[in-house]
Amino acid sequence: MNSMEATPGKSALLDSSIVIHHLRVGSNLFHQLSTFTDLYLPNIALAELYFGAYRSVRVEKNLLQIKEFLEQVILVFPDDETSKTYGRVAANLAQRGKIIPQNDIWIASIALQLDLSLFTLDRHFEYIDGLEIMLW
Repeated sequence: MNSMEATPGKSALLDSSIVIHHLRVGSNLFHQLSTFTDLYLPNIALAELYFGAYRSVRVEKNLLQIKEFLEQVILVFPDDETSKTYGRVAANLAQRGKIIPQNDIWIASIALQLDLSLFTLDRHFEYIDGLEIMLW
């Protein structure tokens, strides 16, 4: 599924860290997040998942896991507005001396743009003003 418009109601954006945890340990992520209307995955997080799969010793197994996972989420892509949000967030972090991975700034920018809670294992997202995070 592909969309840039969040569906009205309670929705969430998934960071790659939470997806990797789900795929590795078999957590019941979808059951635990069943109260959410829609679950979104940024294409940046998808790229990180593919990177991990191609670096692994079980490439085909991991690619299949990703394919099956994608059937249960809505994939979202950055646009011009995301780029503006990225610039604002990155500048704010730099001014405060808070350095986080560039991919995570993109992920946070999509969450802010679409007004979605971000589910993650990474605490550094707490440095981003206005971002609602839910730590796993």
